[in-house]
Amino acid sequence: MKDGFIKVATASPEIRVADCAYNAGQIVSAMQEASSKGAKLLVLPELCLTGYTCGDLFLQRALLDGALLALAQILRQTAQLEMITVIGLPIRSQGQLYNCAAVLYQGQLLGLVPKSHLPNYGEFYEQRHFSPAPEENRTFQWEGHEVPFGSKLLFRCNQLPEFTLGVEICEDLWVPIPPSGPLALAGATVICNPSASDETIGKAAYRRQLLCAHSAQLVCAYLYADAGEGESTTDMVFSGHCLIAENGTLLAQAQPFAPRLLLTEIDVQRLEGERRRLTSFGSEPAGYTVLPFDMRLSQTQLTREVSSFPFVPQDGPSRDARCESILAMQAAGLQKRLRHTAAHTAVIGISGGLDSTLALLVTCRAFDQLGRPRGEIIAVTMPGFGTTGRTYRNAQALCQRLEITLLEVNIASAVTGHFADIGQDPDLRDVTYENAQARERTQILMDIANQRQGLVIGTGDLSELALGWATYNGDHMSMYAVNTSIPKTLVRHLVAYAASQAGEALRSVLQDVLDTPVSPELLPAAQGQIVQKTEELVGPYALHDFFLYYAIRWAFPPAKVYRLARYAFAGAYDGKTILHWLRTFYRRFFAQQFKRSCLPDGPKVGSVTLSPRGDWRMPSDACAALWLDELERLTPQ
Repeated sequence: MKDGFIKVATASPEIRVADCAYNAGQIVSAMQEASSKGAKLLVLPELCLTGYTCGDLFLQRALLDGALLALAQILRQTAQLEMITVIGLPIRSQGQLYNCAAVLYQGQLLGLVPKSHLPNYGEFYEQRHFSPAPEENRTFQWEGHEVPFGSKLLFRCNQLPEFTLGVEICEDLWVPIPPSGPLALAGATVICNPSASDETIGKAAYRRQLLCAHSAQLVCAYLYADAGEGESTTDMVFSGHCLIAENGTLLAQAQPFAPRLLLTEIDVQRLEGERRRLTSFGSEPAGYTVLPFDMRLSQTQLTREVSSFPFVPQDGPSRDARCESILAMQAAGLQKRLRHTAAHTAVIGISGGLDSTLALLVTCRAFDQLGRPRGEIIAVTMPGFGTTGRTYRNAQALCQRLEITLLEVNIASAVTGHFADIGQDPDLRDVTYENAQARERTQILMDIANQRQGLVIGTGDLSELALGWATYNGDHMSMYAVNTSIPKTLVRHLVAYAASQAGEALRSVLQDVLDTPVSPELLPAAQGQIVQKTEELVGPYALHDFFLYYAIRWAFPPAKVYRLARYAFAGAYDGKTILHWLRTFYRRFFAQQFKRSCLPDGPKVGSVTLSPRGDWRMPSDACAALWLDELERLTPQ
């Protein structure tokens, strides 16, 4: 439960219709198994103590009394389990019968939640036996004390308030305004749904789609436990299709007709933080009762997928579709700017590296869609002190294959003259030596754009902006920056996707660009080879993009980012290496905000962007002490 991670489970135990004692034994076994595997929350199916398909047996006192006796048996036998369990059973209250979910914890019945919406169509006849939940909460007499009873109950952990449960039952999910909506507004981050949804063709896919969409709409975790083996097949078949989703993502599911204990972890701190960011959960509805419980905070062993490349889909078709969408958005943004400014040309500094290659590909796409000849695109290659033959040749070949105009301006003499003007020793390879080259290149691009009534297209990417790996008023500046919200790990995949769509001649050039080490090429080459490799200086972009995603998009504290990084990069980087570069990330991110405070326009294409006009407003003088101090207290693992 530390860091907001909670091991949760659903199960669909084999039952016997109307055999409450047997079903209680099956439920106890499922509870013990889930608890032994670290679960702190278990959801079981609707009416699983009796069976959902009892029909008119629900009118029999013997069945109803048997269910209560079985519930008492379960409470006694599981009193030692530190795990919330949600179990379905019928409950008589004030002369009516309700389809209820009992919420159990350490031998106590915390509350009873009756079903609000009773299906009475097709194969369902629940209104024949049950009454819908009353409008307001009340109490139920249980073994000499009053138990909260109603659909407006919330169960909240004192030690981790973000862990707040709400319960709705089966049909409640499928109606136009589910009870889970107000429950979420009242503070529930986890919705539990004991269900008995019979299986028909296509229903599993629809159920999965509905569940994921609902969890996204409510920014919640959703645990859905479906009835399965043992229910009567008189007119219905049940598959035990259990699912667990979190904020639109399916974390785990049991395949229909292959029921099993389903285990994963949810992150309630992530959910609470996202709700805070969205500001859509500020108006709490009245009439909801919060029932607190105590649960020790312990370390949760992670098994859920944490991708080491959070900006890049892992499966090929999804990745290709994402790449196509991003390229389309980049091109659309540039098209609008070109039309609005009536620019005659687009001017791009082309280095033979990944970022400028992507910007050039986007610009070509924009011109194609505008119906303008690619010859109006002016690529400028500006060899300097560190330019290698490989990148120089790639820049030339790329322009030739794309049929755009290529200009060459060697900056060596201009920069050497500038060194003389300012008294810079040309043999001193310091920051002035490097940045003077970057600023000279930007000046050339701006002036060529002025000459030809054009726009300078920026090439810098999101990862460089996060780290401040850009020369202020050098490559940091442009008239429209098409890569501004593309992280470096994604830039590589976008270029690779473009290569896969290109003809053989262009593909070979793009492939060599992909194989070239990332470098600003501001220091002289050694035997014609790149000596200045960015990732050796600021750290692996795979790590920095991971840090950026979790530290900025999700606002996780440094210790949690470190924990996730160790989990995601296990076997690739050790804890000491990750911690070293994480310190670098925070130090540079805070120190370099002044560069992001005056960024040029550029299209937002993902959930993370650092535009000072949009998603990221941070004072340039903010101090990193709190974040760095937290990292200093960590021990590399």
